[in-house]
Amino acid sequence: MEFLDLSIIVLALIFLCLWWRYWPTTGGGPKNLSPGPPGWPLVGNLIQIILQRQHFIFIVRGLRKRYGPIFSMQMGQRTMVIVTDSRLIHEALVQRGPTFASRPPDSPIRLVFSVGKRAINSAEYGPLWRTLRKNFVTEVITPTRVKQCGWIRKWAIENHMNILICLCFGAKISEQRIKEIESILKDVMLITSPQLPDFLSALRKKQLECLVPLIKARRAFVEKGENPNQEMVSPLGAAYIDSLFRLEPDKTRGPLGEEEYVTLCSEVISAATTVEWAMLHLVMNQDIQDKLYHEIVECVGKNGDIKEEDVENMAYLESVVKETFRRHPSSHFLLSHAAIKDTELGGYRIPAGVHVEFYTAWITEDPDIWSDPGEFRPDRFLRGDGVGVDVTGTRLVKMLPFGAGRRICPAWNLGVLHIKLSLAKMVQAFKWLPVLDSPLDMTETYAFTVVMKNPLKAVILPR
Repeated sequence: MEFLDLSIIVLALIFLCLWWRYWPTTGGGPKNLSPGPPGWPLVGNLIQIILQRQHFIFIVRGLRKRYGPIFSMQMGQRTMVIVTDSRLIHEALVQRGPTFASRPPDSPIRLVFSVGKRAINSAEYGPLWRTLRKNFVTEVITPTRVKQCGWIRKWAIENHMNILICLCFGAKISEQRIKEIESILKDVMLITSPQLPDFLSALRKKQLECLVPLIKARRAFVEKGENPNQEMVSPLGAAYIDSLFRLEPDKTRGPLGEEEYVTLCSEVISAATTVEWAMLHLVMNQDIQDKLYHEIVECVGKNGDIKEEDVENMAYLESVVKETFRRHPSSHFLLSHAAIKDTELGGYRIPAGVHVEFYTAWITEDPDIWSDPGEFRPDRFLRGDGVGVDVTGTRLVKMLPFGAGRRICPAWNLGVLHIKLSLAKMVQAFKWLPVLDSPLDMTETYAFTVVMKNPLKAVILPR
C-alpha cells in the first residue's frame, strides 16, 4: 500500500511538472503560443490574478514589461492572448481584419445581456452580424438620416439630453427618464467581475422595465398611430427602433423580440464620458477654454446658432476632442476579438476562438509614439506628433477610441459630431471655472468603461 501511495504521489508530481511546462507556460510549448506567466493546474493564472488584489490593467502593464508586446494567459479554461503593440494591432485589425473579426464565446454574464449574442457588438462574424450592422448603418448614420434627425439633435443638445436615446426611439423623453436610462446602462457596462446571479437578474429586469415601455409606445405609434401623450415626435421610419420591428436577421430563430430590441438599443445609447473629461480639462486650463471660445466666436459669433457644418470647420475644437480621446480613452481594451481560423500574429500561433484582447490604452501613453503623453495638449494635433492622426487607425494605429477594422463602432462619426456640438454650445454659452476650495478630481474608475470617479463640479457663468 505504501508503495502504491508513493507511486501515486510520484505520478502526480510528474503530471504537475508536465502541466507546468506545457500547458500554463505558453512560450516554448508545443502550441507555440506567445510567452506568458506560468499558471496553476486547472485554474491557470486565475487565482494568481485574484491574489494580486489590483486592477487587471496594472497587471497587464507589468506582464508587458516582462513578456513583451504580445503574451498569453490561461484564465481557467479560457485562453487569452493580449496584444499591446500598435503595429501588431494594426496588422490584426486592419491589414488582416476579416481573420480577427469574430467574437469568442461569451461568459454566462454577458449572454444574459446580449440575448445569446444577437447584438451588433457581440455577434460572431457572419451573416447575423452583417445584417444587424447594415441595418444600423442604413437607419441611423447615412447622410439622409443624419439630416432628417437634425431637429431632434438640436432639441436634445439645447435641453442637455442624451441625443442617442431620442434618436433611438424618435421621442422627446423627460430629463428624469433619460437619467434613469443612463444610470441603468452605466451599471450594465460596468459588469466586469463575477456578480451574484440575483444581482444580474435584477439589473437585467430593471433594464427591461426601463426600455420596454418606450419600445411598446413606439410600436403602437408605428402600427396603430397611437400617441396619447405626444411623446413620439419623429415621423414613421425615422427612429432606429422602427427598423428593428421589421427586421428578421436570423431565419432559423425568427424575428427579433423585446429582449433583442432592448439589447440592440442599449448598445447604441450607452452614455459616453468624453464630454465630461473634455470639460474637466477646459476648467483646469482656462487658456485652452479661451482659445476654443475665440474660435467659436470667430466662426458663428457670440450668439450665433452653431450648426453641424460649423463644428466641422473648427480645427481647434477637433483638436480638443481628439486630445480627450487620446488622454481619456473610453476603455483600456477593445471588446474581445477572436480569429475565425487558426492563424499567427507576431510569430506566435493564435488558435481559432481564443480571446484576443487588444490593450489599446497603452498606445496613447507610449512615449515612443507621443511626446509628454501625460499632458493634455490639443495643439499637438495642429502642429506636432498628432498631425494627421486617423482615429479609425486605417493608416496607422496611434489611438483607437472606436476600435478599428471590421468591428469598428459603426456610429463613430455620429458620436464625434454630437461631442463637438455639445462642447461648442456649452463653451459658447458659459464660462466654466473651478470651484473654490474644491480641487478638480481626475481619479478614474476602472471597469469595462473608464469613467470619472467623482462627477465634475464647476462654476458656470453666462458669457
